[in-house]
Amino acid sequence: MEADEAVILQKLALREIKPTAMRILILGKMLSTPQAMSLQNLEDALESADKSTIFRNLNLFRTHKLIHEIDDGSGSLKYSVCSDSCHCVPDDEHVHFFCEVCHRTFCLKSIAVPAVTLPSGFEVESINYVLKGTCQECTHKKRHKE
Repeated sequence: MEADEAVILQKLALREIKPTAMRILILGKMLSTPQAMSLQNLEDALESADKSTIFRNLNLFRTHKLIHEIDDGSGSLKYSVCSDSCHCVPDDEHVHFFCEVCHRTFCLKSIAVPAVTLPSGFEVESINYVLKGTCQECTHKKRHKE
């Protein structure tokens, strides 16, 4: 399912990012993919874009809080598009799920990261909450093999 160009343009405008053909292409691919994507995933999916161009745009998107990055422990950062109301502060953080079978990472936006009370003087700047296991699709495939 391809992302609607009007939605892409609206998301870029909301974060005050100038729409270029490459930004529209990258964001469209990210919006049309149900799991978080790595730089390599995007490079493989976008044959007309080189890695450095994709990386520069991902950094721009991250700086403007259009996307968030996920360290799922796989050794490769993943990126996912933020909701329009997200400001990428700890209160906006949600749980991520890394499938150990297919190596995809999913945002579980409906599950907030549990609140943690820190000792006096500590300030949270980012949260990385990753659950690991088998995704729904891989679990389904496994059950039908048996």
